[in-house]
This record gives sequence, structure tokens and C-alpha cells, in this order.
Amino acid sequence: MIILITGITSGFGKAMAERLNADGHTVYGTHRRDCPQIPGVRYIKADVASEQDCRAAVQQVLDEQGRIDVFINNAGMGIGGPLEFCTLEQAQQQMDTNWMGMVRCLHWVLPAMRKQGSGKIICFSSIGGLMGLPFQGLYSASKFAIEGYCEALRLEVKKLGIKVVVIEPGDFATSFTASRNSVDDPEAHKAYPSYARSLQSIEKDETGGLKPEYLAGKISCIVRKRNPNYHYIISTLEQRLSVFLKAILPPSWFAAILGSYYHL
Repeated sequence: MIILITGITSGFGKAMAERLNADGHTVYGTHRRDCPQIPGVRYIKADVASEQDCRAAVQQVLDEQGRIDVFINNAGMGIGGPLEFCTLEQAQQQMDTNWMGMVRCLHWVLPAMRKQGSGKIICFSSIGGLMGLPFQGLYSASKFAIEGYCEALRLEVKKLGIKVVVIEPGDFATSFTASRNSVDDPEAHKAYPSYARSLQSIEKDETGGLKPEYLAGKISCIVRKRNPNYHYIISTLEQRLSVFLKAILPPSWFAAILGSYYHL
């Protein structure tokens, strides 16, 4: 299969590129910064925040291969902090990368898949796209947007031979934790005393989380499936249970549980 993945410099993207390449697929991946390259993987320098870069990346794959069988929207970033103290520029950056980056790529991927009459779109959301996480509100909002977009897209392309899959990972040990852009304003810590405790809890969960190679193995299976599920929650049992509880408990009960977990 011909596969295009956004953001293969590290973490999920790198692990998926390695695994899918080892599976025998032809793998293309976008990257913003120079990085060690995986032998056999075709690297395309592109920023998903640039419409021109997204168009050029998709066109390069089509020019060289004539089709895109699987598109994996993985590129993303995180901004943490009390929403009151997150700047409007940070809010725009969060949505521009995580959500609009996906939209920009799909703007060029979808016509190609429609014309070829087949394709699989795999978009990365998060458990944070199923519940609003305190002090990660901008990140959750960007992932909620992906959920809504893909739910609508799935219905629109159902009869065109295109499958749409949403991946909702839990906590994983990747460079995402270290690269998170967290608000570090003393006033924010003063106004929200629980912020520091919550941030420590978040980072502890992430650094002690599952390995990205585990997720890459799951994606390998999904790519091969003829009729994949709409959603895949890839996480620990405890985190899958939290999603289940949100679905069955009264909102105030679940909010109390989530607040207690994050030391609010």
C-alpha cells in the first residue's frame, strides 16, 4: 500500500513509519525539522500549518505513485495551562496545527481517494478528545474538533469506498511531554493552585505510559483490515474504563471523579 503519514520525526509518527515500512508498505512521511531517517521511508519536508506545503506533499506522492491508499493524520502539538491564562495566539496555534493541519491535508487527499474509488483515512484524536481535560483545554478542544469533523466525513464518503478511522490514544511515553508548551506565569499558579499538582500528575502518567511501538502495532493491524472500526481507544484498561464511565454516569458524577483524579 501507498501510505502518507504526517509528522514522522519522533513518537507515534516515527514508530508507525518504522513498522509500516517493515510490513512492506511504501511509506511517505512529512517532517518539519531535520532528523535521522529510517531507511526505505521517503521523507517530505512540510509543515501542516502551511497550505502550500500540504498540497505539495500530497502531490509528490501522487506524482510518484499515482495513488494514496492510506493517509494517517498524526502531526500535532500540545499547549497546557489554565484556559484563562492561555493567550489567543496559543489557542489559534493549537487549532491551526492539530485540526487545521488535518483539514489542509485532507483537502488534497480526498479528491484523489474519491477518484480512485478507495482509501483509508486514519486521524489521531485522543482520550482528551472524548472528555475535556483540566489544564489541557485547548488540546482537548482541538481533538474534539477532529472527532466532529471525522464523524461527518465518515458519512459523506461512505459510498465512495473511503474508510474513516479515529484513533484515541491514552498516555504514551513520547517526546510529546517534553515538547508541550505549558503556561508558566506565576499569576496562573497563584490563581489556580491546583495547576502545578495537575501538571505533575499529567506528566507522570505520560512518562510512565505505553510505548509508541505498541500503538504502531495496532495501526499495522488497522491498515490491513478491510472494514476497520470507526474508533480505536488505544490505552491502558484504566483509561478505557474512564471513557466507559463518562458514557454511563451522570455528568456531575463523572466531573467529580475527573476533578479528584487531577487534584482539583
